Amino acid sequence: MFFQIDWVQFKPIASFLGGLLIGTSAVLLLAFKGRILGISGLVGSLMQINNTPKDHYIWRLSFISGILISPWIANYFDLKVYPEINNEYLTLILGGLLVGFGTRMGSGCTSGHAVCGIARLSHRSILATLIFMGSGFLTAYIFYNLI
Repeated sequence: MFFQIDWVQFKPIASFLGGLLIGTSAVLLLAFKGRILGISGLVGSLMQINNTPKDHYIWRLSFISGILISPWIANYFDLKVYPEINNEYLTLILGGLLVGFGTRMGSGCTSGHAVCGIARLSHRSILATLIFMGSGFLTAYIFYNLI
């Protein structure tokens, strides 16, 4: 079957709340720092210590730290966050490198283009989102149905 929903794993309320938190983060970052939320840009700037202004480094590091510690906070409040990763480390590393390459090539990631760019009606972000979502759908179809 081409498309099937796993009703056991389907969590619409949790997904809605997660999206609400991402959207709220994007709005707050734009309101208080005048910056567009793009996780790949935040991580990339942290890797370029000499090129990142000192006043930008602290809030970027705080934002990424919040993302990294949020699963522990959720588990503390018994929100049952149990990600399951069934791939080998080499596959995960290769996937991470390909995503990093793609975000540099596309001048941004899903949070920058899809969440913030589409909300600003950016033609470039709409096109970028269509391309990377289409590529993701095609790749998933090929790997799950043809290989």
